[in-house]
Amino acid sequence: MDQSFVVHIPDAELAPDPLDPGQIVSGFPEVSGKVLWESADGRQSRGIWQITPGVVTDVEEDELFVVVSGRATVEVEDGPTLHIGPGDLGVLRRGDRTTWTVHETLRKAYAITLPGDS
Repeated sequence: MDQSFVVHIPDAELAPDPLDPGQIVSGFPEVSGKVLWESADGRQSRGIWQITPGVVTDVEEDELFVVVSGRATVEVEDGPTLHIGPGDLGVLRRGDRTTWTVHETLRKAYAITLPGDS
């Protein structure tokens, strides 16, 4: 999108975004999402992400997110355990190894920044 916009996050239509089976620890979580904006160099993206109940692992990028609905516990290896729910703003750091235990289908809006070429 080349102009300003607004999206009602709870009603936004999302597309399936299958998980790598190696990320699934337990349950049958399903992920969907929608990229709303991406910078020309691909280093920044803004969007909506959703996951159904289950337990998954991930390695994070620099991310700021706001939970719109659902609940989860995010364990950061060698770091804090985050209990997240509606209205919570979270920050994840690049390289954080996380385990997400999703208790209720979680939907969040996010802003991710990838590292530049060094």
